[in-house]
Amino acid sequence: MSAPDPTAPRPRTMDVYRQWWMHDARWYQGVAERFGAEAANQINAEALRYVAARVGRQVARQFGRKPPADLEELRLRYDACADWMFPSELRDGGTAVLDDETIELTMRQNFAVTMVRMAGSLDSYECPCTDIHAGWSEGLGVRLTGNCATACLRDGDPACRLLMRVARPA
Repeated sequence: MSAPDPTAPRPRTMDVYRQWWMHDARWYQGVAERFGAEAANQINAEALRYVAARVGRQVARQFGRKPPADLEELRLRYDACADWMFPSELRDGGTAVLDDETIELTMRQNFAVTMVRMAGSLDSYECPCTDIHAGWSEGLGVRLTGNCATACLRDGDPACRLLMRVARPA
């Protein structure tokens, strides 16, 4: 067997990501066809929450495992979680502090919705966004008292809008 040609074109990182996301979308579709959309959505949400909690722990380590000084610093930690979990090239969004307990995440582009649409499963797909935020919060050591979506790209809204209400420290 000969060595690979070092002058041959190599896939770009984004191309590799896209292949894995297409795999993920096809995996979802296969589970949904064999076991039902409810099972596919539950397994997807469980897996994403697991990964999100791990990402939250990685981000917490970056910040020395210290609690955030305020909601603005926590907002920055959620942004760091998004950076660790999703490449910026395929998402357009960010977070904002709304009041002394609430952080809003806005997403104007979501590659997962795009890939599931391309796989033909958008009608049965349930966005796992609140599970991702619950995982990030768990990993960051933050207790949420509220975690809900108020708008979703999957439903045709111009952006996903998610609210995370943070428990005040005792």
